[in-house]
Amino acid sequence: MATPGQWIAGARPRTLPNAIVPVMVGTGVAVGEGGFVWWRAILALLVALSLQIGVNYANDYSDGIRGTDDQRVGPMRLVGSRAATPRQVLTAALGSFGVAAVLGLILVIATQAWWILLVGAACIAAAWFYTGGSRPYGYRGLGEVAVFLFFGVVPVVGTTYVQTEQLSWAALIASIPVGLLSCSMLVVNNLRDVRTDGETGKRTLAVALGAERTRTLYVACQIVPFVVALAMIPITPWAALVLLAAPLAISPIRVVLSKAVGPALIAALQQTGKLQMAYGLLFAVGLSLVF
Repeated sequence: MATPGQWIAGARPRTLPNAIVPVMVGTGVAVGEGGFVWWRAILALLVALSLQIGVNYANDYSDGIRGTDDQRVGPMRLVGSRAATPRQVLTAALGSFGVAAVLGLILVIATQAWWILLVGAACIAAAWFYTGGSRPYGYRGLGEVAVFLFFGVVPVVGTTYVQTEQLSWAALIASIPVGLLSCSMLVVNNLRDVRTDGETGKRTLAVALGAERTRTLYVACQIVPFVVALAMIPITPWAALVLLAAPLAISPIRVVLSKAVGPALIAALQQTGKLQMAYGLLFAVGLSLVF
């Protein structure tokens, strides 16, 4: 039986900024547009967190039963380490998706926007088929595309919509840097695992590009969010607040460009999460002061 600490580790808490930041930024836009609804923002956050935890357990299950995690260099996986059975981890994943679905349904009923049901279904399907099913798209180099959409565009625009009940161009633009920062988390994670993933047949984008081009991609995912925020200054001068987070990008970029491999990249992953949170908070505040 896995201990509570192992279950928490299996949920991969360090990936939770991927869920928190989009909701913060989407809420920032809603505040700026005069449509902030606190309880809807909280529900959106709980939906995002449930989906993130669900996808982490789902990946643990799918990679574990394939044997992809048998030679893992990153954090412990429940199935790969034999701390929990595949059935237990699958139950945890489905339970997390179920919580997200129930909470999301409350938002659908509140807004009467029934089309959101299709978006929610797409989110759960994307979470499962990243490493699940017979042809997981995460094994075909499409993980970053899905992360950009489902941890960038969809949650930022969706969080704003469930509060303002209007589609917002500001939210769509703001979702670009959020999505890229989420991608940077996946890029450095896959760079860390590039050797073992290649050996086990998991053809991530990092495996396809090779380590050196993956390092360049990581740097781009770190820099472009600041460029986008600066481009928004004519609309919202307060977007310049994100520059306060720029120093946090220096250390992980330096580590990635230093040719670090394997476990040496774990620190860069942690630092990327800190940058993501700082950027998201500052960006949300800046957007809330504008419109």
